This record gives sequence, C-alpha cells and structure tokens, in this order.
Amino acid sequence: MNPRRTPRRSRSRLAAVGLSAAVVATLAVTYPSSAGAQDVHAAASVTVRPDPSYQQPAFEGWGTSLVWFANATGGYPDAIRNRLANLLYGDDGLRLNIARYNIGGGNAPDVRDDYMKAGATMEGFWRAPEGTTREDVDWWNPDDPEHWDLSADANQRWWIDRIKNEVTHWEAFSNSPPWFQTVSGYVSGGFDASADQIRADRVDDFATYLVRVSEHVERTHGIRFDTIDPLNEPNTPYWGTQLGPDGQPTGGRQEGAHAGPALQQSVVLALRKAMDASALDARLSAMDETSPTIFRTNWNAYGAEGKAAVDQLNVHTYGTGHRTSARDIAKGADKPLWMSEVDGTWGTGQSFTSMEPGLGIAERIVNDMRELEPSAWLLWQAIEDYNPQAAAGKNWGAIQVPFDCPSDATPVTCPIRTNTKFNTIRNFTHFVRPGDHVVKVNDTASLAAVSADGTSATVVHVNNTTEPRDVTLDLSRFGTVHANASVTPVVSDVNGGLVRGKAVRVADRSATLTVPAKSVTTFVVDGVRGAAADAALVQPGHTYTLNGVQSGKALVPSADGNSVVLGTADQADANARWRIEQVTGGSGNRERHTVRHDNGKRLADRNGGLVLEEGTQTDPAAQWIMSTTGDGSYTFVNAATGRLFDVVGQGTGVGTRVGVYVANSGSNQRWTVVDRTPRTG
Repeated sequence: MNPRRTPRRSRSRLAAVGLSAAVVATLAVTYPSSAGAQDVHAAASVTVRPDPSYQQPAFEGWGTSLVWFANATGGYPDAIRNRLANLLYGDDGLRLNIARYNIGGGNAPDVRDDYMKAGATMEGFWRAPEGTTREDVDWWNPDDPEHWDLSADANQRWWIDRIKNEVTHWEAFSNSPPWFQTVSGYVSGGFDASADQIRADRVDDFATYLVRVSEHVERTHGIRFDTIDPLNEPNTPYWGTQLGPDGQPTGGRQEGAHAGPALQQSVVLALRKAMDASALDARLSAMDETSPTIFRTNWNAYGAEGKAAVDQLNVHTYGTGHRTSARDIAKGADKPLWMSEVDGTWGTGQSFTSMEPGLGIAERIVNDMRELEPSAWLLWQAIEDYNPQAAAGKNWGAIQVPFDCPSDATPVTCPIRTNTKFNTIRNFTHFVRPGDHVVKVNDTASLAAVSADGTSATVVHVNNTTEPRDVTLDLSRFGTVHANASVTPVVSDVNGGLVRGKAVRVADRSATLTVPAKSVTTFVVDGVRGAAADAALVQPGHTYTLNGVQSGKALVPSADGNSVVLGTADQADANARWRIEQVTGGSGNRERHTVRHDNGKRLADRNGGLVLEEGTQTDPAAQWIMSTTGDGSYTFVNAATGRLFDVVGQGTGVGTRVGVYVANSGSNQRWTVVDRTPRTG
C-alpha cells in the first residue's frame, strides 16, 4: 500500500493561477481577460482583519465524492475521462486532494436497473446464485468466495487509479447496504422513508461487507483508506422506494437507507468491531448527516460507547442551522470534524456565465469554514449530469457532462462545460492548501488562512453586491509585517477566472484594494509572520467580564458563592471580574482555559451543573475551550463533558442561574468577553 501522501505545494501561491491552454481547450465556455481588481469607482468599503492568534487545525484539504459521476464516466474514452480528471485534481483544475469512494450496495438481479438517476445504479460486490430474486434475502455467506464479485464497479475504480497520485486522503462511504441487508429489499430506501431500512439482524454482515470491500480495494489499487463512513444522511425521509403495478420500482432517486440514532449506533459499533479485527488501518467516521441540526440530534442520542467508537465526525451543510453546535460537539468530543458534502443550485436556470452559482458556493465555503471550523471541505460530486440539470434549470456541480455519452463519444459530441463555481472554488483550493491554518477573521464575507510554513497569508473575499468594494486588509494582528510586504489580488468574476492583478505594497500594516462587483477575490499576502503579542484575547494577568449575548448581563457569583448567575448590566461591577488563563500552549482553536473569579474560585462542570469551586490541580472538568466565529462572542465548551455555559431557560433577569447544557447554538450560550484591564503607557 502507498504510505500517506504529502500534500502537493506550489513553488508560489501565485504559480499556475490560470488555466493552461490545454485545459482551456477542453471547456465549452471560456472567458475574456479581466482588468483585475483595481476600480476607482468603489461604492462601499469593508475592513478585513485576519487574526492568527486563533487558528483552526492544520487544514486537510478539499475534495469530492466520486460515486455517480465516476460510475458514469469511468468507462468513457480517454480523451474525455482524462480531461475530467485533470479538471478536478490537476494543477490547473480544482486542485483537489481528497476523494470519497462509494461502496455500492446493489439491487437484486431481477430488479430493473433504470429507475434511479443516471449513474446512481451502483454495482455491489456480491455474486448471487443463479435464479436469485429480490425475495431471496438469506443466501449470502461472507465466507463463501462464490458469493463475492470482486471485479465489480470497474468505472468508479478507474478513477481511483487515475487520481491516486494526487489524493492524500481516501474515505470509503456507503449510501445503502446490499438489497439483502435492507428491510424493503431495495437499495433505494424503504416503502416508508421514515422507517429504519437497515435490517437489525444483518448489521454485523453489513459491517463485514464494508470491511471486506475496503480491504479488496486497498489491495487491488495500492491505496489506503484513512476513514470509512457507513452511513449517509440517515435520519431523514429522503430515501424511499415506490413500486408500479408490475411490482417493479418506479421511484427512488439513489441508494439510501434511513436509520434512526439507535440503529446508527448499532451500525457504528458493528463496524468498529469489524475494523478492529481487520487488516485496515482506517479510522471510523460518522454519520454524514444532511445538516448540523440533525447531526446534533443524532449525536446527542448516542451512548458513551457509540461516541467512543467514532474517530471522526462528518456532517453536510444542506441545512446551515446549528453549525456552531457541530463545531462545539467536535471540540468537546476531541474529534476532527469534516464538512463532507454539499452542493446546490444558486441563481436562476442552468447558466454557465452567471456569477450567481459561483458566488453561492463561495459564500457557502466562507460560512462553513467560519462557523463550522472543519478540517476538510468537500463537494458532493464536482461533476454533474448535464442532461437533468438542463431540463430542470439547475446548476449542481462545478463541471457538467452528459452521463449517457456512447463509447465512441468525442469531446465535441460529449462536451464538458464549467459554470462559475469552477473558478470561484479555485479561488479557495489554489491558495488555501493542505497544512495551512484557517484563522479568525472579523468579516463574515471573508476567509483567512496562514500558510503551513508561516511566511504568508491568504484572504478570500466574496463581494456579492452589484457595486465594486474597497477592501482594507488590516494586518495589525500579525507579529511581523516586513517592510516589503505586499498583497496581490486574484479575481474571478464575469470577465474571467483567477485573473491576477497588480501587487499593492503594505503601508502601516494595511493595504486597500478595490474588488469588482459580483466577484470572488483571493488576496495573497506575502511578508507576514506570526501573531502580535497583544493579538490574542486572553492575556496573562488580565481581567474580563463575560456578558451574555441574549441578556446583555454579566456573569457573577451567586449569593452563596458556589454557582453563577446573571448580574446587572453594569460593566463597572467589581463582582463581574474574571481571570481567564490558558492552560495549554499554542494558538489553536481547541486550547484549554481555566475561568476564575477574582475571589480565586474556578468554574467547573460537576454532576451536570456549573459550580464555583476551590482548586488548582489540572482537571478537565474545570477546563474550557473557547469558540468564536470572529464576531466578538464566545462559547465555553467543557473539556471533560462537552457541555457549554448555558443561561437556564434562556432567562434574562438578574439572578437567573447559569448552568451547563449540550451545544444548541443559542444566544443564551454565547458570551461577549471584554478585557477590563486598564491600559498603561
């Protein structure tokens, strides 16, 4: 097997920012040259302040699921499939480095194979005895070699071989078990889409299936799966099968299987056991829920054993509520978090020139990275089927190609098209690379990161207005800003993709540039390093007030001094003074802190309550992880329990008790932390 690959890095962040002539020739839509980022008629302005004192973990990278598009295109002529691979993983393309391989379930031999979406009829790795029908569900023996078809899924596996030198992280995932491990007997879901679809008496067999296929793919293709996720958007009513009068299915979009939290946990535990007994070195990821809101519901229903079995948390952002809950759950559980799937339609119609799709996906990336703080960000499938997108007037995918091209197709008869997502995604993927650290930023339309080697920074700014905008980069939070520091804009708008503008010298630790209307601009900042000594909020010897965002009132000790309540809104109240002390070394977003009142007592989560206690020894129950979206407010996540400071009942009155509760993204769990230490000098 190949060892874990080192992420590719360019000589310079400005190297190869445009499409090569060879790649341009593959596209059906090209753009004229842009004038760059300078426009003297800006109608608005914004100041963007990156803060390297609050850093997310080393970024693992960008990726896509292979699944339907790989199943549909892996058998295409080389001229087409190689161009598609270059557009995704090539240096001039999206420059992805993560791939998710779908382990198909597969319907029974007597079930029609044309009722799901094009490409979505996945082959299973089983071989059924002659004459087997959907009614035959108890025949499979995983220890019988005759019951395996290890030659299955050739098209998706072509993609593995084609891109494996560019992929640094492989994940295997499942949408549904094989038909004989489902309740309905179909991989497209149950007859009741809200009822559990994975057979409870076949959970162990399902886990065995996933492990054996993963082992086979690793051996055959010389890769190593880093993670395996057995579920996909399980606690939803998405996955249902409808039958026609002849008993054959007429509805069901794709493979999918509903599983409530209890069944999810059974699957996770079975897979954990099977993986531990296997030759795999992979970690277990879960549960790829459709939104952070349902993810939160699922996770909170897991028991301690189920939670411990999961090594990595995966969530989708088709729904965007409760992103910060998923963030804080991951921190409290001390597990990495991925945004493992999203896409969608933005704007009106299937347009390859409108900026709306490109701006929409760019805003999703910025907000996911700011609120969710994931260590990887992945598209559902970066290549979509042109035909249904055209028919429905949608723009899923950054690249579109027909999924029904014949074996003798050419780039002319089977054209490859890109919409503006292709360019705006590259504004992120070309410049925020694996190993970089996304950092706190004050602007909700910007993403900021520092390079892995600490010698440069990147800011990606989305201007979704109809007017140009002056953007001032305030670099005062960096420890060093060299005399020759500069900022180079790279713009994607209706006039072109990744068009490099003129570098601007930094003066007085700032630079102002103008970006076009309806644009995504990457600012490449050279000549900055480290964090300023006073950049971090938490400073030794300082005192702070913690003001509830919902109530506006300060956190103070209770009358008996053993718990905490809401006090008055008087910020001069000496009883509202707290010392926050960092107890771990670093500038990451998971550093731990103690929170002590001026009287010396510290806050701790004891028996499900927030208490003030004496104590100086190291104790995770008295340590807190501070999370922020950059808006000046913070949550406090307990390092032992994962619970947060929480104003009980969302009360706002003086004397309202403050306790601890699971993350809910409510304003009663957010606190404005204000430094009350008098400035000197």
